[in-house]
Amino acid sequence: MTVTTATALDCLLAEIRRCRHCVVSPEGEPLPHQPRPVVVASSTARLAIAGQAPGTRVHASGVPFADPSGDRLRHWMGVTSEEFYDASRIAIVPMGFCFPGLDAKGGDLAPRRECAPLWRTRVMAELPQVELLLLVGQYAQAWHLGKERGRTLSQTVAGWQQQLAVERKPRLLPMPHPSWRNTGWLKKNRYFDQELVPELRQLVRALITR
Repeated sequence: MTVTTATALDCLLAEIRRCRHCVVSPEGEPLPHQPRPVVVASSTARLAIAGQAPGTRVHASGVPFADPSGDRLRHWMGVTSEEFYDASRIAIVPMGFCFPGLDAKGGDLAPRRECAPLWRTRVMAELPQVELLLLVGQYAQAWHLGKERGRTLSQTVAGWQQQLAVERKPRLLPMPHPSWRNTGWLKKNRYFDQELVPELRQLVRALITR
């Protein structure tokens, strides 16, 4: 009996949600709390978001981008919460599925190194309909763009039009993380709100309403 794509994805998501690799076989120090993988996906989604990793609020709720960063991201995308959390249309697949903990200054640590090599290729293979992948932050850009990215996040995002023009599936759109910590960056890089955001909204609307 052939396993359908949807069934294969459901099995994979269940496997991810049971994952304890960063506790039982960590690279370096183990995760300092119980894992709670957060991922949303379906085989029909045509848009996907590759973020960083859940923060404290998302770890508590289990709902991706259920925080001020999510509010800003939805504003950039021009979508409602109902549209954003419709897994049949939008997949949310961060580089690290679990909250990695906080650094000494109270900021989020980088995504766990174990996560992407374990799951990334498998997850993306089960999202055949995705036409556009939003690369939100430097970790997603490093993984998906590799040597194509700039030396800094600013350089990478500045080349967003060139990345969109590359013929591949999915198309890739680099973006800054919507964290309040990047408010200064947004003020210095006015093109983001003036040029990238309008284009992003058009692309998103076309993908989720077709």
